[in-house]
Amino acid sequence: MDSVVVKQPRKKSKWAKMGKEKWLYLMVLPGLIYFIVFKYFPMWGVLIAFQDYSPFRGLLGSNWVGFEHFQYFFSNPDFLRLLRNTFILALYDLVFFFPAPIILALLLNEIRISFYKRAIQTFVYVPHFMSWVIIASISYVFLTTSGGVVNELLEGLLGEKINFLSSPDWFRPMIIGQIIWKETGWGTVIFLAALASVDQEQYEAAIVDGAGRFRRLWHVTLPALRSTIVILLILRLGNFLDTGFQQIYLMSNSLNRSVADVFDTYVYFVGITEGAFSYSTAVGLFKSVVGIVLIVGADRLAKKLGQGGLF
Repeated sequence: MDSVVVKQPRKKSKWAKMGKEKWLYLMVLPGLIYFIVFKYFPMWGVLIAFQDYSPFRGLLGSNWVGFEHFQYFFSNPDFLRLLRNTFILALYDLVFFFPAPIILALLLNEIRISFYKRAIQTFVYVPHFMSWVIIASISYVFLTTSGGVVNELLEGLLGEKINFLSSPDWFRPMIIGQIIWKETGWGTVIFLAALASVDQEQYEAAIVDGAGRFRRLWHVTLPALRSTIVILLILRLGNFLDTGFQQIYLMSNSLNRSVADVFDTYVYFVGITEGAFSYSTAVGLFKSVVGIVLIVGADRLAKKLGQGGLF
């Protein structure tokens, strides 16, 4: 009996598949061009971290010094102070701000009146669109000892005022409070989108089994957010040392400088005001390397714990 030979369909080449989905790739093209021009191409500038860079000689004409700038930075007495200030602010941000959008999203998800829910969402989204200059101005109006609303209330209740704007002890809580107020509402967008995809039959089954609202939240809602939380946490660790320049610069002064100096402001003062371009680039490159190590380490840890990762 002759065997029947089944002809296997020929696999399409990658170019053929791309041609079939050309419109999708065309939609991706503007974003791809943006990242190439403004993100990847400027990465050549990190080479000046290993040079004694001079704007007159240019990138190719400047003398190479190797790791000299890194050695000076790590041996600089400012390094430990900057690392401590940056690390504490970043840790506060991770502990207090990162859970805030999750909690707010869970609360908003429990609201059943759609008009009321949309009104609250609009109200909490508004601060995100304010610049840090406006946020700093509002903070000054409320917290200043010269007629500030908060200090007027404290004086009436406690008989004394607190210098929030110049006190080193209050600088970090003030910065984290501003971040929470400004970005919590906007941070709920991703979590609310994840909650919208939860199968409602799971809630109905939980109700049939006698689960109350808290049980449904714990066993249905939070597991649905787990993968989103893990991915956003990994991404956040990649920017762990990025405390933000504008906010810190606007809220710092000579009295709270001991806790306000972070890597971002240090790069500005050294690189822009003093013209130490190579040294400031070395500091920025150090931050980037730490971010890469943290994001890769967090990704591998998440996979070992059975969660999805980025890579």
